[in-house]
Amino acid sequence: MTKQDLVASAAQAAGVTKKAAGEVLDSVLGMITKSLKKGESVTITGFGTFRVSQRAARTGVNPRNPSEKIKIPAMKLPAFKAGKSLKDAVK
Repeated sequence: MTKQDLVASAAQAAGVTKKAAGEVLDSVLGMITKSLKKGESVTITGFGTFRVSQRAARTGVNPRNPSEKIKIPAMKLPAFKAGKSLKDAVK
C-alpha cells in the first residue's frame, strides 16, 4: 500500500475529500518527525511506538577493497516497535 492508497482509503472511510485526508496524514507524519528529531518517542496506543535508537561508532570493511578498514560514525536511527494489538492483528 502506498501513501496515495492510504489517503484514498482514509478519505473513503471518513467521508472526507482526498485532499483533506492527505493534509491530515501529512500533518501527523510531520508531527511524528518533529518529535523524533527532538529525541522524543511517539506512542500510538494499540498501534506501536516510534523512537530514536542510537547506533555506536564502529569499524567496518570497505566493500570495494576488503583489506581496507573504514570508520563508520555513530548515528541516530528511527525505530518502530509494534504494539500488542497490531501484532495480534497481523498473526
